[in-house]
Amino acid sequence: MSSNDAEAVIFDLLGKLAPGKSISSEEAARALDPEAWRRQLGHVRNTAVGLARQGRLVITRHGKPADPDKFKGVYRLRLPDAETEG
Repeated sequence: MSSNDAEAVIFDLLGKLAPGKSISSEEAARALDPEAWRRQLGHVRNTAVGLARQGRLVITRHGKPADPDKFKGVYRLRLPDAETEG
């Protein structure tokens, strides 16, 4: 899997949701590889961090934007909105 694959899956899943809604890393990993999705979790995280650094994605923890370089634990992904674009 390339980062382009993970990026495409993340944006495809997010594009199907209402604005402001989010996906879990597990959802993205399962879409990448339904059989061995656990192996994709690190790849999804690395891709999400890169996209968040570019401002193309928001990583959230407990419903609030998280620093892509410092977050730990369970997280969700959503598209940036007018509030976060600043």
